[in-house]
Amino acid sequence: MFQMRQLLLMKKKRELSEYKAIYMIKDYFLLLFQTIQNILRLVVQTKALVRTTIFYILEVKRRSWVFWDPESVYKTELLHQKASCISKMVYVAEQRAEYNIIRSLPGIGPNTAVRLMAERGDITRFNNNKQLNAFAGIDIRRFQSGKTFFKDKINKRGNKHLRKLLFLIIQNMIKQRRYGQNRIFEYYDKLKTQPYNKCHKVASIACVNKLLKLLFYLITHNMHYDYRLTA
Repeated sequence: MFQMRQLLLMKKKRELSEYKAIYMIKDYFLLLFQTIQNILRLVVQTKALVRTTIFYILEVKRRSWVFWDPESVYKTELLHQKASCISKMVYVAEQRAEYNIIRSLPGIGPNTAVRLMAERGDITRFNNNKQLNAFAGIDIRRFQSGKTFFKDKINKRGNKHLRKLLFLIIQNMIKQRRYGQNRIFEYYDKLKTQPYNKCHKVASIACVNKLLKLLFYLITHNMHYDYRLTA
C-alpha cells in the first residue's frame, strides 16, 4: 500500500509539473505575441515618422535654392503653423450656423469665411446694415462748402482689415464667376456698363456694400444664399 501511495504521489507531481510547464509555455507565447504586436506598432509609427520627415525635407527643398537654408526652414515652419492655426479656426467656426451661411455664397472658401467672421465679430450688435458699413469703413463721406460739392469718398474709419478682406472677396467673386451664379458680380457688370460706367474701384466698393447688406440679411434671418431669391 505504501508503494502504491508513493507511485500515486509521484504521478500527481509529474502531472502538476506538466501542467505548470504548459502554463509557462502559454505565458511565454502570450508575451511573445504581445512583443510582436508592439514591434509591428512601432514599425507603423516609424514609417509614418519617416514619411512625415521626407515630406518636410522635400517641402524645404522645394521652397529653397539651398537645401538646408535656415531661413527657408524657418519659413516652412511658419507656414505649417499657419496651416495648423487655420484648420483649428475652421473647426471652431464650423460649430456656428453663420459659417455655413457665409460659405453658401459663391467665391467664399473656408479660410475667407473664418477671417470674415473673426474681423466682423458678433453681427447681432448691429441694428442694421448701415452700422455694419460704418464698422467696415465704407460709408460715404461727403464734403460741401456753400454751393461747391466735392467728390464722394468712403470714410475708411472702420476696421481696415475687414475692409481689405471684403474688397478681396469681391475680386474673387469676379474672377470665379464661372463657378456659379451670383448677384454680386452681376451688379459689378451693371455698374461697369452704360449709363453708369463706373471705374473698377468704385464698382467694387459698391459691391462690398451690397455684399454686407446681403450677409446681414442672411445671417439675421438664418437663411442660406439662394440666387433665385436675391435681387
